[in-house]
Amino acid sequence: MILRAPTERDGARVWRLLARTGGLERNTCYAYVLLFSDFGETCLLAEQDGELLGFVLSYRPPNRREELFVWQIGVAPEARGRGLGTRMLEAVLGQPACHGVQYLTATVSPDNEASRRMFAAVARRRGAAFSSTARFGAALFAEPHLDEDQVRIGPLQ
Repeated sequence: MILRAPTERDGARVWRLLARTGGLERNTCYAYVLLFSDFGETCLLAEQDGELLGFVLSYRPPNRREELFVWQIGVAPEARGRGLGTRMLEAVLGQPACHGVQYLTATVSPDNEASRRMFAAVARRRGAAFSSTARFGAALFAEPHLDEDQVRIGPLQ
């Protein structure tokens, strides 16, 4: 398994994998190309034998540099149940662009137990606090959407 930072050329590959992951919102391909162009150093891809098996899309908010916000994590159906999401999160935190990160945050819908378990596992491994609070209510979205709670891990050890 190879874990590496993405480049602009990987945007379409992630966009195609999103169609197979189920449950994640699939944004425009342009959004992924742009994210990798501007924030590739805080994102990560997992590949095996040239096949894309997973990704972490994250960035450091300009006004909260001590934080890494995880926008999306996706794992191909055939790679699930092996701890790949947790492994990718740990690898992202170890990248030079994440030096000084004290908090890992993400938004997670209340029904996404797999993501909650993964973030809680990272908190346990790092000896850090884990919290979940309301962030984006369903009324903010243009189409039917569940609430999005913010999970927060930290301070990181």
